[in-house]
Amino acid sequence: MKEQLPDVQATEPDVTVGLNRVGVTGVEKLVEIARPDKRPYVLTAEFDVLVDLPSWRKGADMSRNMEVVDEVLEDAVSEPTYRVEDVCGDAAERLLEKHDYTTKAEVSMEAEFMVRDTTPESERPTQAMVDIVASATATAEETKEEIGARVTGMTVCPCSQGMMSGRAREKLRDLGVGEREVAEFLRDVPQAGHSQRGHATLTVESADAPEVDLHELIEVARDSMSARIYNLAKRPDEDHMTYRSHANAKFVEDCVRDMAHGVVESFPDLPDDAVVTMKQSNDESIHQHNAHAERVAEVGTLREEVAESEGEADGSSE
Repeated sequence: MKEQLPDVQATEPDVTVGLNRVGVTGVEKLVEIARPDKRPYVLTAEFDVLVDLPSWRKGADMSRNMEVVDEVLEDAVSEPTYRVEDVCGDAAERLLEKHDYTTKAEVSMEAEFMVRDTTPESERPTQAMVDIVASATATAEETKEEIGARVTGMTVCPCSQGMMSGRAREKLRDLGVGEREVAEFLRDVPQAGHSQRGHATLTVESADAPEVDLHELIEVARDSMSARIYNLAKRPDEDHMTYRSHANAKFVEDCVRDMAHGVVESFPDLPDDAVVTMKQSNDESIHQHNAHAERVAEVGTLREEVAESEGEADGSSE
């Protein structure tokens, strides 16, 4: 009979310092997400599985983390699972049960997700690729789950557009065009501004699964930028995107604020203590740096701020 190997991970480390997050990252698995009366979505997902580690323990049970992920994903395949965040929540709770030394378990997931789309002018069917992001944190008190998406779009800088509008206004005046006609022209024909490819990330976290529809969340994120972009684009579609983006020029900060407004308008049933994370990063075309803005806030706070801004807008229009 072989002698049982020692559990080195359970011994005391040389430096007794606790660690916040220990585990495995980049675990790739197939996940099936069921849909009523439709074929399931099949996702190639990448998981990070982490627990906290007390100061008196040398290491975490990495193989046990892998075992839990496999168990949960097998359940997701064999039983109907309608939310990717529930897969993360189930895994986090199982991690907490299996690791008697930990007080917090975290599971996060990313996967590419294809959504059906239609080009804006030629009305041709196409597809758009987005990234699903989901996570869960389990403690003895509660399990919080998060769901969201990262999407790509187009933005146009209002500042550079304003300078080009000024140049156009001067030239039209030099040509003898009247002020009224100049104003009408600039209103109907938005001037050039440097464009950027924008990346919007929008997630919602709450106790248990957030009461949001993933497709609606994706729509809010896509609509927060100057214009949507499409994999397929005929010339009328290119014209539409160019015009739309320049008629709707936005700073990176504007995109985050519009995401906040979209969340408040689209998800009235979210509890006030649900936490929304909104990030916008723009790949600059005329700079070597990029622009970034973000906001993390509870839904109740966003509702108050949006209502206040709408009240101010109503007052200014009187």
